[in-house]
Amino acid sequence: MLKDRRILLVIGGGIAAYKSLDLIRRLRERGAHVRCAVTKAGQEFVTPLSIGALCGGRAFTDLFDVQSEFDVGHIRLARDTDIVVVAPATADLVAKMAGGHADDLASTVLLATDKPVLLAPAMNPRMWDNRATQRNVEQLKADGRHFVGPNTGEMAEANEAGIGRMAEPLEIVAAIEGLLASPAAAGPLAGRHVLITSGPTHEPIDPVRYIANRSSGKQGHAIASAAARAGARVTLISGPVHLPDPAGVHVVKVETAREMMQAVEKALPADVGIFAAAVADWGIDAPGAQKMKKGRSGPPQLSLTENPDILATVAARKSARPRLVIGFAAETENVIEHARAKLQRKGCDWIVANDVSPQTGVMGGDRNSVHLVTGAGIESWPQQSKDAVARALVAKIAAALS
Repeated sequence: MLKDRRILLVIGGGIAAYKSLDLIRRLRERGAHVRCAVTKAGQEFVTPLSIGALCGGRAFTDLFDVQSEFDVGHIRLARDTDIVVVAPATADLVAKMAGGHADDLASTVLLATDKPVLLAPAMNPRMWDNRATQRNVEQLKADGRHFVGPNTGEMAEANEAGIGRMAEPLEIVAAIEGLLASPAAAGPLAGRHVLITSGPTHEPIDPVRYIANRSSGKQGHAIASAAARAGARVTLISGPVHLPDPAGVHVVKVETAREMMQAVEKALPADVGIFAAAVADWGIDAPGAQKMKKGRSGPPQLSLTENPDILATVAARKSARPRLVIGFAAETENVIEHARAKLQRKGCDWIVANDVSPQTGVMGGDRNSVHLVTGAGIESWPQQSKDAVARALVAKIAAALS
């Protein structure tokens, strides 16, 4: 898929830059032509000599390089490529891009390019969580920039962990392949808007406790990736998960069922609504403002309130109802019977049902075995990877819409 593709890799100044050397190798072994621009800070972590040796050509470092700028080399770098990848995308580079700054070679190329741009953020968790960084990320997403990661894990700093690790090289390769797979105009879902919910919701009990479930979000995120590769404009509304954002997808992150409902309403209209999230049926009526303390009188009495039914609400809409509304039924017994009942009760068009009993390994695992329940009957699919389930479902959707 990457054979003879031209990739410009921008290497920022962070310890994760060492992964960029492996990324170059992974791209070249797939037949890609890689050129690299490295920031001044990036050169503190990896040398132009190492980069040049791996990419098979010089590493570009200076905006005012006489050898390359005699013909406006930064514009040539920005345009003579199929995609620009920023890895690591530091907080500083993200801020420069969001603000439209162009004070060095990397930021100038990024401002001048008209090609897809994929960022692989890498920074300390507190820097990632900082409101300024999150504002910048949202601005870049709104500008059409794509993200892979960051992931959760240990940081270079001692005793530091959280969200901020750069995605692994093969994850970045997969994201590049997804963006370059085929032009959106050629995909079977080209021109369609697909709305997907994924993951669990967290319903707060107090500032440190919540009600949740074991949904990993892997199936919903896989469907979002497959829909994007099929050419759709995808909005993914995700509860708290430990997964990188799918490439080419607009991701809205929420915590609670009510936040998810609001985000769904805001994202409509859509051609297809796929409700794969495991939304908590109940929330706490009045979450504690402070952490509840253990008392001698026994456990506290929690007053529950029913959360909005997102699937039924969207299926019952008189206006802006998606042409195809698809729900999910995660069951531990009588899977097909419960799915049939849910199809009628919710008023949706299809139900994707599966057995999530502990012995199946589906919840949190990488494989799934589903039944597609529609008004026309039931299709039972063989066990396969969640990515394969996603591709098969997207193919069914494309056929139904056409």
